[in-house]
This record gives sequence, structure tokens and C-alpha cells, in this order.
Amino acid sequence: MRAWQVTELGEPAAVLRLTEDAARPVPGPGQLLVKVRAAAVNFPDALMVRGHYQVRPPLPFTPGVELCGEVADGARRGERLIGNPVLPHGAFAEYALLDAAAAFPAPESLDDAEAAALHIGHQTAWFALHRRARLRAGETLLVHAAAGGVGSAAVQLGRAAGARVVAVVGGPAKAEAARALGADLVVDRTADGPAGDFVAAVKEFTGGRGADVVFDPVGGEAYTGSTRCVAFEGRIVVVGFAAGQIPAPALNHALVKNYTILGLHWGLYNTHDPRAVRAAHDALTELAEQGVVRPLVSARVPLAEAAAAVQLVADGRSTGRIAVLGE
Repeated sequence: MRAWQVTELGEPAAVLRLTEDAARPVPGPGQLLVKVRAAAVNFPDALMVRGHYQVRPPLPFTPGVELCGEVADGARRGERLIGNPVLPHGAFAEYALLDAAAAFPAPESLDDAEAAALHIGHQTAWFALHRRARLRAGETLLVHAAAGGVGSAAVQLGRAAGARVVAVVGGPAKAEAARALGADLVVDRTADGPAGDFVAAVKEFTGGRGADVVFDPVGGEAYTGSTRCVAFEGRIVVVGFAAGQIPAPALNHALVKNYTILGLHWGLYNTHDPRAVRAAHDALTELAEQGVVRPLVSARVPLAEAAAAVQLVADGRSTGRIAVLGE
């Protein structure tokens, strides 16, 4: 089969190689062989290729942590499923493996590319907003990287929960995408002067109160600024560090302002509370059927362009999700 493989760590465009005769993976107990219909490109794919992710498959490996696939054989042949492939046989290939217990029906209302992009980003946003931050209707939600894969999911789910959403993005095109997602206020941090100051924008938007919940997959200056505009009894959910800078928070500041810092590692729920993951999938499926949630897929590319797509995401130049289509 055709598959992208990493034989040495580095920048995706430099080290990913498309192999024409890779061995088709063989399912073990409790696993399903699926023909990949679409794979969503995630930032962890780039980190994994660079060797910077917490999961480090042995070389060589095929990246791609999220897919929509069709069961290729056995009693469940033909079923359309979404989930995380079993590494080292990732999603950027013609075939991959899924853990049967952690695979979910693809929502009928979503096409293959959209279904592939529903799992990680929307599950992460769901657990961040509902399980960790307990977002309530009428509250103000501040979303960083709001036009990215996970940020766009947070904007949609925040709106669905009845929150007022302030979206922070990097560039005019991403600002347009955030507005289309339904954000109540969009701040382009790359704009000159006050227009790019999200701290001042949040304070003005909330009449000085600040954001009740902050969704932060960026870290660095995004986190630091968030501490300056978080509300009394606000909650900052730390989701990731796309900026490459891990903050060292001053805990006395959290004490004085009376806010909460929450961490979210969504993958742990698959081990510690898999029923909660399934319940979240059911809720997301219902929202998709209602037309409230639809993953933002900015581009659909063939398998041959997967390496370039991963590099775009690595460089922070993508909007929403890029989907690599099966062949």
C-alpha cells in the first residue's frame, strides 16, 4: 500500500517519504483494519515528526492521528468509523488500524473530511469547556487560535452553549474565518495598535469584568495576556503550547485575582474514563445532526500532498483542518 513514513526526525517537508510498497498493517486482537477515507492533519502530527510530542513511535512510523475510515474486512466490513489510528500505523496511508473499543460511528451529516476532523479537536474543546471549565450560558469565552483546528471547535461549542465568544486570531483571513464561525468579537493580534490588543478588547467587551473562561492552546504571551483579562472566579484552561513557550505562572497572581488554572490532556480520558469520551461523541453527533457543529475544513488534498499539508500546520499557516483524502 501507499504510506507516508518517517525514518528520521525533523521538519515534515524534509523527512516525510511517500512509500509505494509499505506493508499493509495486520490487525491484532480487538483491532480493526480500515481503508482510510480521510485523515485530518493535526498539530501533534507535526510535533511527532519533529520528535517533540509526548508520544514517540519507534522509527520508521506513519504519522496521522485522526481519521475517517471504512472497515475493510470481518463482521463489521463497510462500517464508516472515526477515531485515532493505532501507531506506528498512522492515518497518512491507504490502510490503518483502529482500536475497536475506541472507534465511533461517523456522523451521517458529515462528509468524510468533516467526520475525520470531528474527533480530536471537538472532543478536546468539549472536555475543556464542559468538563473542566463548566462553561455556562451567558458567560464570556475567550478563545485563542480561534481559526485553528481545536480553536474553531471551541468557538462553535461555545456558541452552542450560549456563551459570548471572543476569538483571537493571527491575520485577516483567519479573522474572516472566525467571524463565519459565529464569534461575537474577533481580535486580530497581528493588527497594529489597539486593534490587536486582545486584553483591552476583552475588558471593553465585558464592561471591565473580563472573560469567564479562557481556552488556550497557544501558551506564551497568549496565556500571560489572559491572566490580565480573566474575570473574578474565571477559569483558564491550558490546552497546549503552540507558541512553543510554556508559561511559568505566578500562583500569587491567581490567588490575588481569584481565578483557576485548569489543565486538559484529553487523551487521558480514553484511559481513565472512556465512557465520558463516548458520551461526548454522542453529544457532538447530535449537534452535527442539528447543523450546530460542522468542523472547519479549509482544504482537501490528495495523499500525495500530505507532507506539504503537515508542514503548513507546523508553520501555523493553516486555517481550521486540512484533510488528506483517501484514494
